[in-house]
Amino acid sequence: MNDENQTDEGARHEFVTARQLAAFLQVSETTVRRLARAGRIPAVRLTPRLVRFHLPTVLAALDGHVHKSGKRKLTTAPVLDDAQLSFDDVL
Repeated sequence: MNDENQTDEGARHEFVTARQLAAFLQVSETTVRRLARAGRIPAVRLTPRLVRFHLPTVLAALDGHVHKSGKRKLTTAPVLDDAQLSFDDVL
């Protein structure tokens, strides 16, 4: 197997379904879809009903690193590795 195939396989695993993301975040699938609809987490819409989520980008968005515009936010405080959802995220 060459390096290109290994890279493709690794990249493929970074994109997850709403169900997989919900299990990873320990929230409901409805919450994941609501967050995506509100623009709180980035989503890739392949068809009107088929949506995938790029896991590293979603985690960065939940950590507060990415603005809705997609640009990285500069922070002076150290970023904690505690990416928990707040009540604002699920309402």
